[in-house]
Amino acid sequence: MFSKVETAFQSLLNCLQSVKMYGPAHPMFEKSLDNAYIVFSDALVDRQEIVVGIIGEELAFEKEILFDLGKLLRPAILYLKERNIERLAFYRGLNKEELRLFMDFIARPKEDFKTDPQDAFSLVQVEHISVGKLKINDNKETKGSLSSGQIDLYDSSAKKIDQALNGVLNAEKIDHLALRFSLSNILENLSTQRYELLKLATMKRYDMETYMHMLNVAIFSMFFSSRLGFDKTNVLNIGMAAIFHDIGKLFISRKLLHKAGKLTEQEFSRIKSHTFLGAEIMLKYVDTMGILPVVTSFEHHLKYDSSGYPRLPLLKKQHIASEIVSICDVYDALSQRRGYKQDYSPDVVYNIMNKEKGSSFDQGLLDKFFRYMGLWPVGSVVELSDGSIALVTGQNESDIQRPIVEIVAPAEKRRSVNLLKEEINIERYLNPWKEGKEYLALGR
Repeated sequence: MFSKVETAFQSLLNCLQSVKMYGPAHPMFEKSLDNAYIVFSDALVDRQEIVVGIIGEELAFEKEILFDLGKLLRPAILYLKERNIERLAFYRGLNKEELRLFMDFIARPKEDFKTDPQDAFSLVQVEHISVGKLKINDNKETKGSLSSGQIDLYDSSAKKIDQALNGVLNAEKIDHLALRFSLSNILENLSTQRYELLKLATMKRYDMETYMHMLNVAIFSMFFSSRLGFDKTNVLNIGMAAIFHDIGKLFISRKLLHKAGKLTEQEFSRIKSHTFLGAEIMLKYVDTMGILPVVTSFEHHLKYDSSGYPRLPLLKKQHIASEIVSICDVYDALSQRRGYKQDYSPDVVYNIMNKEKGSSFDQGLLDKFFRYMGLWPVGSVVELSDGSIALVTGQNESDIQRPIVEIVAPAEKRRSVNLLKEEINIERYLNPWKEGKEYLALGR
């Protein structure tokens, strides 16, 4: 089925090239149109609809990003993006005349596509094709203080995660492709403005909303797995798994933990088995999201030495994705501001997690995580040994104790400092919700 969709979309873009070169009355265009109609009809025999999206300069279908096809058809993809077309949907019942009208429509000058293309396309009166935009923020900003575009990207992604989590909890069909688009946008920003996005995750994790935690775990997991050398497809798959890894606990929290009165013995047993429940829930979405969310839901409490749960005699060590998600989950959970625990500073989080080397976490993997993330995350407010106050702006992987900082107070000392190259140390961490709050707005 997957190859049929690739072939169909390739034939569509070839048809676009033909109408641009020869015009709609030329026999070469008619030939390419015949071919496109045949392959789309074949692909739609197996399904009700084919929905393809454009992420950046890549194509996406269901849970897959079509990187190879995207490279091959890059000019045609850019042509569609210039016309604000980022989402194409073809439905069973499509006829050749509708396909012809569609090709006539997208062959128009780009000046005709200043508004949402679906508004204009609706006038063509084609029943079995729809076009539109993804409504995903795609801003790219330079390094420095957090831009409104980056904040919008984070917040819009959090909302989509909230919708997806609630959809799964309600056993509904979810827009997994839109969720994957959001993760792809985040991944693209991680490759170009990683410090800014990691700073957002660092500061936003003081929000108690569950979906913020899930988004942070996804951001950290994608950042970590990309630094470990995973390709784009696997990084996105790990990000999707991170979002849903604790869906079993969320389900129980909704159904049981807010129940008035004492839990029954059966209900209490259900709470202890949330990993089984999570895997059971995510099995219903394997066709669209793959098997990895099932695996991480089941394994994220297993621990590196298999001393956690579920306790099964034949269970082997965690999948690498489960190990990555587990590290990122614990890291963000320890760092969050919660009503039931004190705020842990980054060095305390580091020490707590390092005590679990060889038991909860693989030693080499945990060392790499902190090498990439740093001991003091980007955005941390710290007091230096010379008495000045600084914000962490970058990392030195060769010495995680000595990051790059921007001194913000006193004002006359303001400058950027690479602690690896100067005899200045970090003396203490300033809680951004308490004594460090006044300094957060001073960063550039």
